[in-house]
Amino acid sequence: MSEQLPLWDLEPLFPSTDKTAYQKARRDLKDRIQELKQYIETRSGTAEAPGPWLTGALDRLNRLGDLYEELTSYLYCRFSTDTRDTVIVKELNSLEQDAVDLKTAQTRFREVLGTLEEEKPLLPRIPELGKYHHFLEEELFFYRHQMSLAEENLAADLGRSGAEAWSRLQESLSSTVSCLWDENSGEKKTVIQLRALAFHADPEVRRRAFEKELELWKQSEKALAAALNGIKGTSLTLSARRNYSEPLEASLKAARISRRTLDALIGVMTDNLPVFRRYLKAKARYMGKEKLAFYDLFAPLASESTGASGDTWSFEKAREFIILQFSRFSKDMGDFAEKAFRQNWIDAPPREGKIGGAYCTSFPLAGESRVLCNFDGSFDALTTVAHELGHAYHHEVLKDEPSLARQYPMTLAETASIFAETVVFNQAYQEAPAEERLPILETYLSGATQVIVDILSRFQFESGVFEKRKEGELGSEEFCSLMTDAQKATYGDALDPEALHPYMWAVKGHYYIPSLDFYNFPYAFGQLFGTALYGLYQERGASFAEDYRTILSLTGLAEAEEVTARAGFDITGKEFWQSGVDTLARWVGEYEKLTDGNRK
Repeated sequence: MSEQLPLWDLEPLFPSTDKTAYQKARRDLKDRIQELKQYIETRSGTAEAPGPWLTGALDRLNRLGDLYEELTSYLYCRFSTDTRDTVIVKELNSLEQDAVDLKTAQTRFREVLGTLEEEKPLLPRIPELGKYHHFLEEELFFYRHQMSLAEENLAADLGRSGAEAWSRLQESLSSTVSCLWDENSGEKKTVIQLRALAFHADPEVRRRAFEKELELWKQSEKALAAALNGIKGTSLTLSARRNYSEPLEASLKAARISRRTLDALIGVMTDNLPVFRRYLKAKARYMGKEKLAFYDLFAPLASESTGASGDTWSFEKAREFIILQFSRFSKDMGDFAEKAFRQNWIDAPPREGKIGGAYCTSFPLAGESRVLCNFDGSFDALTTVAHELGHAYHHEVLKDEPSLARQYPMTLAETASIFAETVVFNQAYQEAPAEERLPILETYLSGATQVIVDILSRFQFESGVFEKRKEGELGSEEFCSLMTDAQKATYGDALDPEALHPYMWAVKGHYYIPSLDFYNFPYAFGQLFGTALYGLYQERGASFAEDYRTILSLTGLAEAEEVTARAGFDITGKEFWQSGVDTLARWVGEYEKLTDGNRK
């Protein structure tokens, strides 16, 4: 693309780390942490009347949560667009030191809550704090799985130079490692830029990029294996010390779902793998191949009318389309998207030093969000922007809530983004001429297959890693073997077993986030719940927009099972999840008709 892609504007948040506003915010954070620690210890008279003391503690936690999130989001925005910036890395390290003190205060707060609960059941005594009952229930749960104050402090302190440093190593390597792409021009490409070529229309470009990508990962495999061993080893140690049966138990609580719900979800995903293999086999037939290679998974399909790989979307065209489709769902959501584009909340161009993928982060004090993506002009890139703006709209709905009432789980976070993505896809498909629908449907099913099939492979991989890590460190070849075994189990006979991606464990940064074990299943949860919500929208029409806002507004206040029940769904059984897959299966049937009728 030749157009100038937008960079996000961070100036309204903090001009820079050496300016007065940022420095004052850092001082305020330190002061407020110390004041919270002192306040927690002043709890005389709380045994019989805990309400007033808790009100003060919650108020302090809310103000601290907002300020810490604002600073963390700002520094991570700076780091993720230039991982080589040593000033920002230093600031992140310094903020992590502040976070240790904050965790100390939070740990002590839980201890006080636990003491109050042991004296007399706490929640019935504080009806005036109803909004915070779920938060307090969670805190009491984590109190029961908490080490001593000294041990928790040590774990937080060691984490800065341990698991969190390993995480930054993965981000740094994945954003900067590069190779020569064109000998004549001397052009180099980072591994992130090579991954973007998986969407290229030319199969030789895809194959060559894939092979070079694997070469780059192999060069870094020992460092990345060490990082993953360190992070997962730390998780196992802390999980055992906190009396969890396994790391998954803590992840389920963080996701706010029961094991019954997870088993139902994973069971339906496994049962329906043949549905998604049908899609992949249809794509292979259309492309004139017996089986797809891994580098064909994102290959664009030709439009009948143009013979090309569908429209190339300029960023401006993508902007107009997203605003229009969001507006058709609700004026509120459309106006919000227009504001996000107009105020330069999005960082779009891929470049050296910038991390891959996409994310959205919130700035609660400013009441704003920022979106990072790597826009390449594909329809997939458009839906990625819509996906991240779905997260941003979720932040917008909750922005007037206190910090402790905004902390929703990943399961429900992904619901908002998938819903936004689905709004854009359905409108695009309905409006497209019949001969131009195939590339749009291909993008949608490609994404859904990643969320169901590839996510299941990642869940199986991570489960296998934890089992083997109990016995000792794994070598890079063991990580690769576990990954290809998981891909064979999930993709099955739809992919060429000789052309899998053994280094997906190096690609996905989520594996390297110390506090985010089993990040994977929330995406499948969001895909199927978001699909179900879109079905309600189709039934109810424009009136559903307000219902949707209400559902989002509840996401920080209850377990996921309670929030979904408000929408009329029982997610503890297979029937609900199967209904979501059935919707996707109908699209697979449509895809088979389009591809088999127009096979190359």
